[in-house]
Amino acid sequence: MNKELIFLRTFAATAAISSSLFVFSSFKHSGVQKFETIDVQRINIVEPDGTVKLIVTNAGLFPTGDEKINGRSTNTGRKQRAGMLFYNEDGIECGGLIYDGEKKEDGHSAGLSLTFDQYDGDQVMQLLTTDSQRGDKRFVSSSLVFNDRPAKESQEKTAAIMDELSELRKSDPEAFKLKYEEYKVQELIGGAPRIMLGKSRSQNNGLFLFDEQGMPRAMFYLDKDNNPKLEAFDADGNVTGSWPESN
Repeated sequence: MNKELIFLRTFAATAAISSSLFVFSSFKHSGVQKFETIDVQRINIVEPDGTVKLIVTNAGLFPTGDEKINGRSTNTGRKQRAGMLFYNEDGIECGGLIYDGEKKEDGHSAGLSLTFDQYDGDQVMQLLTTDSQRGDKRFVSSSLVFNDRPAKESQEKTAAIMDELSELRKSDPEAFKLKYEEYKVQELIGGAPRIMLGKSRSQNNGLFLFDEQGMPRAMFYLDKDNNPKLEAFDADGNVTGSWPESN
């Protein structure tokens, strides 16, 4: 009886070790693997040293909150959406692709955004489309946008500043305004759209130019009735010139 028990234990241990070696050797296979279909919730593309360069993920595993990527905290205020995030050689997020869309009680809401970031900053180029419907009214806007970003911004510093300003805004709105302007003068936060090519929410299709404060200064577009228009504005938004001239 003892000999049989010893044999069975030895057999079980050998089988477990063999199975483990088989599994690990399968994962360590260095050749090209081909699959017809893969169902996965998230894929991290990494360099040999472990630096994450690309994340492809569903909404539920979209990095946010306490998760760190390449040793850096992720954006806690960002909505989780399915898509991709890009990372540069220094492991800093440098753009991404996100999208969503769902029916609402009285319509729907959908959108897609492909962005490319300033180094260690926010987006300087964005391909954006939004589509929302409320009852019988539908608003669709699609555009290519170029933005200016502050010269001294960094993602981690900006996150800390935004947390500070958020708390200050709740407790002292006037102090919030002063602090915001202070950081803006220091070129740590701010930024503004400068060029937009596409369709606005007013259903005007054209080229829209903005000054460094984000104020519209010139527009060349076709309005929703297909009338061509050219308009120029001063810093306060007043029309200074237009074509064709009004009768």
